[in-house]
Amino acid sequence: MPKVRTKRKEKEEKGWQKKQKKKVCIFCKDRIAYVDFKDVGLLKKFVSERGKIRSRRVSGNCSQHQRDVASAVKNAREMALLPYSAR
Repeated sequence: MPKVRTKRKEKEEKGWQKKQKKKVCIFCKDRIAYVDFKDVGLLKKFVSERGKIRSRRVSGNCSQHQRDVASAVKNAREMALLPYSAR
């Protein structure tokens, strides 16, 4: 029985997909110890235009700093520094 080749296998063998550079956590890079909920300019980088918190995959944060960012965004929303949604 001959081997069945899938499209994915062919792409991997031919090297079509470009390896993406791993994103680096900006808090680890800049050695920021505390994610401040009052720093609205920094927190806006991690919130989409619709008001959703961006995922780790998109933002490039490590797991600990992503949790800190999420809680800081939630605190900033509670204090009316950031909107809950765009509309």
